Formats: sequence, structure tokens, C-alpha cells
Amino acid sequence: MPWTVYILACADGTLYTGIALDLAERLDKHAKGLGAKYTRGRGPFKVVYSEVLATKGAALQREAAIKTMPRAGKQALIASRPSRKSIKSKAHVRP
Repeated sequence: MPWTVYILACADGTLYTGIALDLAERLDKHAKGLGAKYTRGRGPFKVVYSEVLATKGAALQREAAIKTMPRAGKQALIASRPSRKSIKSKAHVRP
């Protein structure tokens, strides 16, 4: 089953990188405050980059590589290959 590595642009201007089997479902969890602790209170979000990989292991390795990039590197990655999905979260709902 393919995995997706994604970068979210948070409302506060920060970037968050994660992986998911179902990107839309994962974004919904982030919006509801049930996703990563980092994203709580930082919504709404916009997917600015996504990349599909064949295995969870490959996705985890790619996620780790992206997370080690400086912000400028992430912005260059985003500019070179913007997300094909235009998924935006709804207003952040606190749990």
C-alpha cells in the first residue's frame, strides 16, 4: 500500500512534515487536534508538498531526510514540486 510524505503550511507560518496512508484523513485529524502534537493550535493547514512512496519504510526515510533540511531547503523542495492535491483543512477545532 502506498504511503504519502507531506509538508503542511501551518497558519502560523511554520512547516510540518509527516507521513500518511490516507492524506485527507490525516489532515482531518490534524484539523481536529488529533494529529501530531506539533500541529495542535496551528491550523488551518494547507498541503504544500506531497510525494507518494511504495512502502512505509521508504516514507519514513524520506520524512526523516526532509525534516533534517533547513527551512530554505524545504521551501526549495516545495517550489520544485508543489503538491498535486489541493487539500486545505477546515478551521482548527480544539478537542
